[in-house]
Amino acid sequence: MIKQIKDNVFQLSFGKFGSCVYLLKLKDKDNKNILIDTSSKENRQELLLDLEKLKIKLEEISIIILTHNHWDHNGNLELFKKSKIYALKNIGKFKVNGIKVIYTPGHTYDSICLLYKDILFSGDTIFFNGIGRTDLPESQPEKMQESLEKLKKLKYKILCPGHV
Repeated sequence: MIKQIKDNVFQLSFGKFGSCVYLLKLKDKDNKNILIDTSSKENRQELLLDLEKLKIKLEEISIIILTHNHWDHNGNLELFKKSKIYALKNIGKFKVNGIKVIYTPGHTYDSICLLYKDILFSGDTIFFNGIGRTDLPESQPEKMQESLEKLKKLKYKILCPGHV
């Protein structure tokens, strides 16, 4: 299902378990199309149909940002052969005006959130009704509170979590 968040921001959510995918259609000098997460393989056909409805070809996605490296967020990376992929390991090289990266360990050691204008893309760090799990092998429960404190200081109006 496609939900328009703002004129250039779309949420793609799916029938099967997997993360939401967010599309940012930036109107900068390069007209970048950015995906935040790619959901699970189980949602591949629905993801392809949603992108088609939005008139976005796979090769027109210039950047993919992973909020963390879980199967339900990175399951469709291989579809985007021409996209530059960013995650915690190389996010320092990510430079797009207007998008701020916030390191938020807790759910996983490699969790990040993104602030774009007044929208917070929170991955699995925070949801509408709680916070992400911290009982997984790659979790850092001792760091979750510090990450939540960072997010409390941000000025955003719209929360776009990894799952709805």
